[in-house]
Amino acid sequence: MPDLLWDDVAYFFDPDLMGSLPDVRVPEASVEDWQALLDLVGERGWQFQYSEGETVLPVPRADAALSGPAGAELPELRVWLSAEVLAIFRFHSAEEIDFDVDLRELQGQERLDTFCRFLRDIGQRLGKPVLMDPEGDHGHPVLGFDVEADRVVLLAEPPVT
Repeated sequence: MPDLLWDDVAYFFDPDLMGSLPDVRVPEASVEDWQALLDLVGERGWQFQYSEGETVLPVPRADAALSGPAGAELPELRVWLSAEVLAIFRFHSAEEIDFDVDLRELQGQERLDTFCRFLRDIGQRLGKPVLMDPEGDHGHPVLGFDVEADRVVLLAEPPVT
């Protein structure tokens, strides 16, 4: 059974209403959480690419990715959840894991299920919530992985139309 039904959450995946790049995050993270995420990506066999600026490199340890020189371009890790769905992690700080997804790639039940599995995999590995905020509205999650429920749940209600 899916975590969420497309008809119940389609509003939150409308790029015209929510912005096309929502903020997905794991608050109260640590370097160890980042490393667990990197390990998970390797274990799951998702396609990925790590880069610093335009240079593609082997994935370093999390502490190295998070401790680049001041003024250097932020490292990023691109992870393909499927051929059509990409998540882009940026190593801003150890205290929060954050990544972008493009809502235009997450249309329909099948891709929603893929996204929910991804959030659940991360949340279960870290034992922490994974939250999705509308683009530019940090701190107001609309859905996310709930650790106690062990599934992705709605955290806001779409407006009544």
